[in-house]
Amino acid sequence: MRFTSIVALVVPLALAEKLIIPAVEKAVSLQLAEFSDYYADAANETFDSPATLSSHDVRSIEERQTSTYWYETIAHQGISAFNANVTTYKVYRNVKDYGAKGDGVTDDTAAIQKAISDGYRCAPGACASSSTTNAIVYFPAGTYVISSSIISYYATHLVGNPNSLPILKATAVFNGFGVIDGAQYQAGGALPYGATNIFWRQIKNFVIDITAIPATTAGTGIHWPTSQATSLQNIIFKMSSNAGTQHQGLFIEDGSGGFMNDLIFYGGKYGAVFGNQQFTVRNLTFYDAVTAINQIWNWGWTFQGISVNNCTVGLDMATQDDDGKEVVGSATFFDGSFTNTQIAFNISRSSTSLPVTGGSLAIENVALKNVGTAVSYGPTASTLLAGTTGSTTIASWVSGQVYHPNGPNKVAGTQTPFTRPASLLSGTKFYQRSKPSYADLASSSFVSVRASGAKGDGKTDDTAALQSVLTSAAASGKVVYFDAGTYIVTSTLLIPVKSKIVGEAYPVIMSSGSFFTDVNSPKPVVKVGNPGDSGTVEWSDMMVSSKGAQAGAILIQWNLASTSSSPSGMWDVHTRIGGTAGSGLSYADCPAAPSSTTVNNNCRAGNIAMHVTPSASNLYMENVWLWTADHDIDDAKLRQISIYAGRGLLVESTVGNIWLVGTSVEHHTRYQYLFRNTQNIYAGQIQTETPYFQPNPSARSPYPLNTTSDPNFDVSCPKATAAANCAEAWGLVVNASKNVLVYGAGLYSFFSNYDTSCSAAGATTLCQQGMVLYDAAATTNFRMYGLNTVGAYGMIYKDTVRMATYSYNVNVYPSSIISFDNAV
Repeated sequence: MRFTSIVALVVPLALAEKLIIPAVEKAVSLQLAEFSDYYADAANETFDSPATLSSHDVRSIEERQTSTYWYETIAHQGISAFNANVTTYKVYRNVKDYGAKGDGVTDDTAAIQKAISDGYRCAPGACASSSTTNAIVYFPAGTYVISSSIISYYATHLVGNPNSLPILKATAVFNGFGVIDGAQYQAGGALPYGATNIFWRQIKNFVIDITAIPATTAGTGIHWPTSQATSLQNIIFKMSSNAGTQHQGLFIEDGSGGFMNDLIFYGGKYGAVFGNQQFTVRNLTFYDAVTAINQIWNWGWTFQGISVNNCTVGLDMATQDDDGKEVVGSATFFDGSFTNTQIAFNISRSSTSLPVTGGSLAIENVALKNVGTAVSYGPTASTLLAGTTGSTTIASWVSGQVYHPNGPNKVAGTQTPFTRPASLLSGTKFYQRSKPSYADLASSSFVSVRASGAKGDGKTDDTAALQSVLTSAAASGKVVYFDAGTYIVTSTLLIPVKSKIVGEAYPVIMSSGSFFTDVNSPKPVVKVGNPGDSGTVEWSDMMVSSKGAQAGAILIQWNLASTSSSPSGMWDVHTRIGGTAGSGLSYADCPAAPSSTTVNNNCRAGNIAMHVTPSASNLYMENVWLWTADHDIDDAKLRQISIYAGRGLLVESTVGNIWLVGTSVEHHTRYQYLFRNTQNIYAGQIQTETPYFQPNPSARSPYPLNTTSDPNFDVSCPKATAAANCAEAWGLVVNASKNVLVYGAGLYSFFSNYDTSCSAAGATTLCQQGMVLYDAAATTNFRMYGLNTVGAYGMIYKDTVRMATYSYNVNVYPSSIISFDNAV
C-alpha cells in the first residue's frame, strides 16, 4: 500500500483536537515514502527457505516453561458498565475459545481476529474512539501461525502468558503491515482513530517471529502509531540477521506519546523505527541489527537503559528533509550501553543546522565496549566523539543549546553530568522496576472485587464492598483483582498498607455525590495509606474518575511512606476526568463554548488529580496519565468539551525519592506538575498540555487560589499590567525543592480559547506567556535535559524573570533546550 495524500494521514487528528501541525504532516510524509516497501502486498509471492536467528541467541525463547498463568484460570466476570449490550458484551476473550489452536501448524489468523472483533467493537475505520468497548484478548502458551496482520481495535489489550510466552509466527507468504497492526491504514492512506487519539491499550508477553519471511522481503513485527496510556511490555522480536535483511521489529510513524519497556530485538535491518512526538523507552535490548534504532522524526524522546550489541549503528537520528533541515527534534539517552557496535550515535546536527536546535542530543552515563565511533556526523561520516577498542563510559555529552541558567550557549561536546542523589539509584543507574505480573502466583492468591460483592455497574454504590475487600485482602496477603467495570464510590476509599491491586482492562473507580462537591474542602476519592503509615503498596492497570460536579475531589492522595530499599509502585494507573459515557461530563453536558464567558459549575469535576503528600516517600510511578478530557471519547465527531479540573500532580513529599517514568498530565487549570518542598525527584519523559479553553476563563478560575501551595498568578501576572494570556496553567513548577532531575519534557500549549493559530509556525501572538517556573530563593540542583515547549513565549521563568525565550531555541515544531541547570 502506498500513500497518495499526506492530508489523509492527519485529518483524524483534526477531528479529535481541531489541530493540524504541518511540520508533523511533512515529517510523517517524508519518512513514509522511505518505507513504502513495507506496505506492499506480498500475499501471492513464493519464497525459499526461511532465515534463521543469530547463533548467539543467548536468551533462547524455544526453551520455555509450560506453567499456566493465574489470569487464564481465574473466573472472568468483568463488564463494560456503559456498553449498549452490557449483559452480553465480553471483556475477556481467550483466543482458543474462538478456534485458535496455537499448535504451530494451523493458521490461527482468522480465529484471533474473531476474538478481537466479537461484540460490535470499535473497529478501525468504523469508529472514532470508545470508552465502552474495552477488551482483553488472552493468548495461552503456544505457537500461533499468522498469515496476515492481526488488526487490533480501540482499547484492546493483547496479553500473553508471561510464564510461557506465546509465539506469533508469520508465514513465509505473510501479507500485511505488522504481525500485529495497531492501527490499520484505511482506504486513501488514513490512519484510523487519529494517531493522537489512540488511548488505553497494551500489548504484553509475546514472541513476534518473522524469520519465516525471506530476509530480502520487507516484514514488520508490530505497527504501533499510538498515544497516551498505551504500552508495549515483555516482547521478544525475532528477525533475520542475514546479509541484506529487510526485516524491522517495531514501526511507529505517528502519535502523541506512549511508553514501552522490557523488549528484546534479534536481527533485522532495523530493530525499531521510531517516529512520534514524545515517548519514554526503557530497558530495550538489541542484538545483531544493522541499525538498532532508526529515529525518523520526533519532538523529544527519552531512552533509558538501552543495550545495543553487535550492531552496525545504535541510535541513528541523522534524518533530514529534502531541504537539508533536521527532522528529528531531540533525544535524551542515559544509563545505556553499546557493545561490539561500529557507531553508537549517528547524528546530522552541526553548528549551522536548521532549525537552530534541530537534532539535539543529550547522552549521560552510557558505557561503551569495543565501539568504533561514539558519535558520528552522518552527512560526512566524520567523528564527533571517538569510540574505544576497550571499555569506557560517556559521563555526559550534549549537542544543542544549553542554559547555565543563562543562555543560549551552543554546545557540541562533553559537560559535567547531573548530580544524582544516591537514594534514586541502583548502582550508578536510576532505579527502575517493571510492572508486576504476579506470574508465580496461583489464581487462589487473588480475590475478585465482584465476587466479593461489588457490582461495577456504574450505578450501584460500591464503597462499602470495595473497602471490605481491600481491608481483608491486605490483612490476609491476597492480591485484589478488580474485574473490568465502573465502581461508584460516594466517600473516600482507603488502600491499606501491604495492598497489591491489579485491574482488568482498566476498571474505573468513579467518585459520585455530595461528599466530593465542596471546592473549599477537597477530599480524596482514593487514599493510599493514612498519614504516618509506612510500608508498601503495588497498584497497576486501573483508572480513577469522577461523575458530574465533583469540584472537591482529589482523585488520588498518596500518604504512604515506603523505604528506599522497597519503594511502592504505581504502573498504568490513570486518572480520567470527563469525556466518557456515564461520566455526566460528556458533550451533551459540557460542550465547549468559546463564545461564552460563563463557567458551567456542573463541569467542575476534580480539585487535584493526584497529591503526593508530605508524609509520603519512595514512590515509583510508571506510565501514568492524569487527563482531563478535552473531547468526548464516545461522540462520533469527537467534539470538544470544557471540563474544569483544578490541579494536576502535586508532589509535596518531604523525604522525596519519587520516580516519574513516562508520565503525562494534561488540561488542569492551575498547573500540570508542581514539586513543592520536596527533594530527590527523577522525571522522564514528562508531558503536558494547557487547557484548550484558557484564557476563557484564565487559570485564576474556576478554582480559588490555595494560598498554601498554588502558584499565585497575581504575582506572576498582575491583573493591571499582564497580558490576557499570562494567567494560564504552568506546565511545570518547582518550588523550594532540591535535586529535581528531568530527563526529557514536552510541555505544550496548542490552543487559546479553542483557536490553534497561537501555536502555528510563525505565529506572532502565542498561546501563553510561560511554561516552566522555579524560585530563586530555595530551589537547588534543578536540572533538565531535552526541554521542548510549544506555544509559550517564555520556556523557563525564575520567579518573574524570563530565563529562556522560545524564539532563540526553535526546533522542528517546538522550541528546545538540550540542557538546563539553575546553577545552584
